[in-house]
Amino acid sequence: MRSETARIAADDVLLVGDLALPDNPSGVVAFAHGSGSSRHSPRNRAVARVLQEAGLATLLFDLLTEAEERVDAITAEHRFDIPLLGRRLAAAVEWLGHHPGTAGLPVGLFGASTGAAAALTAAAERPERVRAVVSRGGRPDLAGGVLNRVNPPVLLIVGGDDHEVLRLNEQAAAMLAAPHEVHVVPGATHLFEEPGALEQAAGAARDWFLRMTQKRGARR
Repeated sequence: MRSETARIAADDVLLVGDLALPDNPSGVVAFAHGSGSSRHSPRNRAVARVLQEAGLATLLFDLLTEAEERVDAITAEHRFDIPLLGRRLAAAVEWLGHHPGTAGLPVGLFGASTGAAAALTAAAERPERVRAVVSRGGRPDLAGGVLNRVNPPVLLIVGGDDHEVLRLNEQAAAMLAAPHEVHVVPGATHLFEEPGALEQAAGAARDWFLRMTQKRGARR
């Protein structure tokens, strides 16, 4: 496994991330963290390790600069700015398309919490590049009017005991024109802290992203 620091230009700022490259990766997954989180999210990193073990490269990066995060910690003005977060994730997709280690690989997007809406927005903006989207405990409903423009298959993973978020995911799923599935983890709450819950979510995400690598030849 090789890792390096990613520096991604977007919206006249430079965003920092961590790119992990297994030998001969079959695809790459960019992570969009949720509100108030960062690329150091232990839950996203746990999911990333499962993907890496399956031969997928991963990019975990901060959607906001340090200065923006300091402002957001007080005002929360950026964490729900889905168009902004979506543009920055789309910039990361472009960056992956030019990086020597990931150029030409199918790209998947993994979003948690508000990052799910950013992932769906970026997928709608980069239909030629994004091959799969997974949301974990996400708020896809915040993507609003772009949901019917998302083309790649979408997996919405929700805890069975996260009742309000499950309702919002089911509503968003009804607005998706793309192939999609709502995967409910029984007994799990919003952060998937119950024994085995995060592992089940990570396994479902891994399987979803591996499908995009199997279709790679047919879509190139």
